[in-house]
Amino acid sequence: MMPYHGYGYYFDPTYILVIIGAVLSILASAKVKSTYRKYAHVRNMAGLTGAQAAERILYQAGIRDVRIEHVRGSLTDHYDPSRKVVRLSDDTYGSTSVAAVGVAAHECGHVLQHQEGYAPLKFRTALVPAANIGSRLGIPLILIGILLGYNQALVSIGIWVFALAVLFQLVTLPVEFDASSRAVRILDRQRMLVGGEVAQCRQVLNAAALTYVAAAAASILQLLRLVCLFGGRRND
Repeated sequence: MMPYHGYGYYFDPTYILVIIGAVLSILASAKVKSTYRKYAHVRNMAGLTGAQAAERILYQAGIRDVRIEHVRGSLTDHYDPSRKVVRLSDDTYGSTSVAAVGVAAHECGHVLQHQEGYAPLKFRTALVPAANIGSRLGIPLILIGILLGYNQALVSIGIWVFALAVLFQLVTLPVEFDASSRAVRILDRQRMLVGGEVAQCRQVLNAAALTYVAAAAASILQLLRLVCLFGGRRND
């Protein structure tokens, strides 16, 4: 059997990188769910639903060409710039909770980024096709390279292609943090949330941001593992 950099088929210490990434993702997911559940039961004093908060934010910003729509699911909220639609989930659209208003405002933060041509968002949008290719073809290219008698060129291409997906995850971080920061400022400035509600909203959005941090960390660790296993091999 052909070893991988001295590691046999039955023992690969680089698996610890995958385990670390998985643990980070699980912890981040648990954190956002518990924080959201906590403040999903706290009604905001203004009595605004997520949809109403989103409409008010966009109206105050002078944005009239973006629709607010209801989408099925839990925490499936997102902004679709190609169709100019903010889609709010079952948990957000009609809910008057602090969590719902925070999430709706976050998605409107992306609308404002798009409106002003926020550079990291433009870069992330441009990376989408390459990132999709990287996430779908990176690992298969590496496996094909191994099956073809260890074709180093093909394996290296697979690693570089996978790296595009990792780059996308990294670029996503400033985009998401900025959208959350905008959301909190707007809700506070327009008095849609008052007093301790602002801090509660910040907790919800900070917890949500952890999922992006964990996803980026897991992708980096996976890329590091691929480099450790295959990056320096030569044809035998």
